[in-house]
Amino acid sequence: MARRYDPERRDRIIDAAIRVVGERGIAGLSHRSVAAEADVPLGSTTYHFASLDELLIAALRRTNENFAAVLRESPALADPEADLAAELARLLGEFFAGGRGRAELEYELYLAAVRRPALRPVAAEWTDGVSALLRPRTDPATARALVALMDGICIQVLLTGGAYDETYAREMLGRVAG
Repeated sequence: MARRYDPERRDRIIDAAIRVVGERGIAGLSHRSVAAEADVPLGSTTYHFASLDELLIAALRRTNENFAAVLRESPALADPEADLAAELARLLGEFFAGGRGRAELEYELYLAAVRRPALRPVAAEWTDGVSALLRPRTDPATARALVALMDGICIQVLLTGGAYDETYAREMLGRVAG
């Protein structure tokens, strides 16, 4: 049987893994569950991703890129006259406006690094990448503190089931940004 050329298969497998984690959590992730979700043979998932950690790394990178892209595309972040705290608070609001499920999924993948050391460099990439995006507007230490505060605000919203409070976020981010 001839092998079918399918250049998007790897991306479809990553997207399927993200959907599986979103629906069933990381505990529901397996090569078999992802293959079924992606509608590909089981061997395709193991061909592209030898381990579940490799698949989780790809999924985490994909979800990390979503928020980083929003930051890169924000004209206000590039504008030295714009209120940095207000723009970050607004962008966090957009993140939550995309649905709590998406936020839960992204943080579940991000926090999986606590128990899966292979994911830690990818989680650090996100922190470092967002900090780098903020450095033109502030010093490196403040940029890292802003990222930590944004993470903390997001985690509190997700863990408490509360609503995102943009006014509170803007005020706290403003205190850190100085």
